[in-house]
Amino acid sequence: MLSKLINIGYGNVMNADRIVAVVSPDSAPVKRLVQAAKDNGTAVDATQGRKTKGVIITDTEKIVLSALLPETIAGRCEDREAKRQWEVKNEK
Repeated sequence: MLSKLINIGYGNVMNADRIVAVVSPDSAPVKRLVQAAKDNGTAVDATQGRKTKGVIITDTEKIVLSALLPETIAGRCEDREAKRQWEVKNEK
């Protein structure tokens, strides 16, 4: 099975199949979640030194910090899925 990689900003990519949620880092619960992940070593900082605008929660209990907005990341996931469905449909 071919993994679906999506760009999460500044040359960083991740497997789209592992994404459970993409959330804004502004709420207190998400801030606590990110801090706990940093303390446990389960946070991956993919911001390249920029401000964190999106927090990606994976099915492997890792937290990925991105400099892209959640809407941008979600849009890229949707675009990838739509392209895959079109290819499967037109394969016949």
